Amino acid sequence: MDTLKEFFKPEVIWFVLGIILLIAEFSMPGIVILFFGIGAIIVSILCLFFDPSLNVQLMIFILSSVILLISFRRWLKKIFIGKTKNGKEMDDLQDEFVGHKAVVKEKIIPGLQGKVEFNGTLWKADADIEIKEGNPVEIIQKENITLKVKLLK
Repeated sequence: MDTLKEFFKPEVIWFVLGIILLIAEFSMPGIVILFFGIGAIIVSILCLFFDPSLNVQLMIFILSSVILLISFRRWLKKIFIGKTKNGKEMDDLQDEFVGHKAVVKEKIIPGLQGKVEFNGTLWKADADIEIKEGNPVEIIQKENITLKVKLLK
């Protein structure tokens, strides 16, 4: 019974919650949950030395998590996300597509995606007008895995 009492101490609960949140960060991308896990561990450490009320614990958890999130998320995203294998920024990849020519392989109808071939790979494509198979197009935008194209004249 004493073991059960030890487990329900605030410092243990906050520590376990912190570890769960840190592990959850691996399954949900975005580098957000990480800071709430760290915030829970901070509260756990404070509960070891002090005996704050539940309201104070929650306030420290929320404030520390939000302050860490605002302060360090952009910096951590640059470290873990944002560079390709050859060292280019992810935003620079737009330049590898926009302005280049491709060939329509499946008819593109406005509102329905077709397919274009660019650099030997088939890509989903969208356009404002109907473009038939075999026509050359210019890539004007890249949105995730879909290329926005216009007909070359």
